[in-house]
Amino acid sequence: MINKQISDPGEAISRIKDGNTIAIGGFGGAGSPNVLIDTLITRSDAKNLTIVSNNAGQNEEGIAALLKAGKVSKIVCSFPRMKNAWVFEELYRRGKLELELVPQGNLAERLRARGAGIGAFFTPTGYGTVLAEGKETREIEGVHYVLEHPIKVDVALIKAKAADRFGNLTYNKTARNFGPVMAMAADITIVEVSDVVAAGELDPEAVVTPGIYVDHFFKV
Repeated sequence: MINKQISDPGEAISRIKDGNTIAIGGFGGAGSPNVLIDTLITRSDAKNLTIVSNNAGQNEEGIAALLKAGKVSKIVCSFPRMKNAWVFEELYRRGKLELELVPQGNLAERLRARGAGIGAFFTPTGYGTVLAEGKETREIEGVHYVLEHPIKVDVALIKAKAADRFGNLTYNKTARNFGPVMAMAADITIVEVSDVVAAGELDPEAVVTPGIYVDHFFKV
């Protein structure tokens, strides 16, 4: 019988290896899987990680704590310089952290493309800017486009509202943000949830992330 619930997040986090690319959900604090992040910091020896996220963390919590722990060599994100993002700024200015800046829509689509099996796609976002340097461009019906490639993700760490034993997920409003596309893009998806319900209790029409994209979840 399929049951993807685990009691110890450390079991799942142990699957993260040196050099892995880790997608971490959240928009600011909304939907940030802080328990999973803390587990990665305290119970994993993995280092030289690449983090894919919307932002680079604030204060010394969540992703900022992960950066401070020295486990990350590169971050791919849209808004690295949020309020109180001093951990990122210090590491970046010291040359201790590489940044790949990606417009937010491109970030979401590059993740979705990975999950959908799309080899690459053209977008007008970034054309004519430094973000397009070195990339293929094309004019289509009078509009200039930049070729973008999917982001390969080894492990996604996301937060959801509820799960059933199959790993089907629902989210809490804006806490949904990047969770669904990160789950699609990742080889392994680990989820922290607030509620666990019996199989059949989730309205199929309300399921946002089907369990096929989820490997492990645990209740916070």
